[in-house]
Amino acid sequence: MIRATPAIKPKKKPDAAAPTFSRERALIKRGIWPVAGCDEAGRGPLAGPVVAAAVVLDPKRIPKGLDDSKRLTAARREELFEEICATASCAVAFASPARIERDNILRASLWALARAVQALPEMPRHVFVDGRDRIDAPCDCDAVIGGDELVLSIAAASIIAKVSRDRLMCRLAQDCPGYGFEVHKGYGVPAHMEALRRLGPSVHHRRLFAPVMAAAARLQVTVEADRIAVEQTVISVDAAAG
Repeated sequence: MIRATPAIKPKKKPDAAAPTFSRERALIKRGIWPVAGCDEAGRGPLAGPVVAAAVVLDPKRIPKGLDDSKRLTAARREELFEEICATASCAVAFASPARIERDNILRASLWALARAVQALPEMPRHVFVDGRDRIDAPCDCDAVIGGDELVLSIAAASIIAKVSRDRLMCRLAQDCPGYGFEVHKGYGVPAHMEALRRLGPSVHHRRLFAPVMAAAARLQVTVEADRIAVEQTVISVDAAAG
């Protein structure tokens, strides 16, 4: 879970190797191209969509320093985002809170990943996707556990998805002030939980996630208690006047 301390620099294990382009290159040598990597951001938050990205890197213009987005600072992610968009083919897809509510978070994420691949300018012949589950794409697909730390195209997609979602949450913060979306991006940090308690869920919250359901229930109880209190006051006034 992301903590409410955005200034902390992401830690990288001393022995953690950077992702490589070896899997993509092996396919290229076999004449298989384009090859895409895809990843998503935002499965865990209580608010906002899941954002999926698909990226086809140009083997001759791969930005330096690509890595799992979680290993990078926000500033470095922003820099690499611009470099990836300038040198690679990219596509992004969103699974809204309504779709998450309808399909569940896993199915909504896989749907968004498939949509991102389908939105690429040219359909890839092979896709690497981060995680355990393959996606419904009209091409060969390999699911790679920990793929954002292993496969360079997936790492690039993780950056595109993360930055796209962070930017969106900052815009949603302007639409729904008071929740702090611009700081915690919808994750269940203490400040977000306190805002939920005070304000109740917004239209951007995932209403079937347990903390959001609890906040909605508390708000309903409070509204009902206020209504009863007002009715009792009116009855008391009427009785006194009568």
